Amino acid sequence: MGLDAFAAACCAIPVLASLLAVRFAYVLCRSGLPPTRPRAAGLRCLIVLGSGGHTAEMMNIITELQKDRFTPRYYVAALTDSMSLQKAQVYEKSLIQGEGEKIIKNAQFMQIYRSREVGQSYITSIATTLLAVLHALWLIIRIRPQVIFCNGPGTCIPLCASAFLLKVLGLGWSSIFYIESIARVKKLSLSGLLLYKLRISDQFFVQWTQLQQKYPRAQYAGRLM
Repeated sequence: MGLDAFAAACCAIPVLASLLAVRFAYVLCRSGLPPTRPRAAGLRCLIVLGSGGHTAEMMNIITELQKDRFTPRYYVAALTDSMSLQKAQVYEKSLIQGEGEKIIKNAQFMQIYRSREVGQSYITSIATTLLAVLHALWLIIRIRPQVIFCNGPGTCIPLCASAFLLKVLGLGWSSIFYIESIARVKKLSLSGLLLYKLRISDQFFVQWTQLQQKYPRAQYAGRLM
């Protein structure tokens, strides 16, 4: 009986691997295409913020969104980055008139563990990276975002990778939009390079023509700042 079960398991592994390979190819082919059916309701939107200029750029992009279409909005920043979420909260409060200090119900603000702090040793970062990945996967499963916006902070990598994994497993579908920072003129950031090379993002935008020529699958979006 034990040998029969072992043999069945050995036969099932190649089948599962083949199914995953087919699903992976389908996700890559389907990525970037518009939805087959128009959505009447809002799209759950995950917005990844980062310290410094990343948040300033992202908030500039968010102000141009159709608020009734991209709702509810989930803002995510690193656990040690409190300023970014404060800026997002100020912006969401500005959308409300006559509601006092009440935070708009269509916006939520979350924090995620950072894979590696500045100056942290690479050995200890192994454990923190694993923790960040697990935390990111939990957030993606909990939120099930339909749209993800990010522009380069390292915290976007585990979030986008988790969303891509759910697509491959058929547990959800997120359209990932990556907008490279305007500070990147001649080469992509590490986050951008990973998402571009691994084809995780559905739409990849750059703000300089030099980058678009160097990375032909990227789309030139012009200056967004």
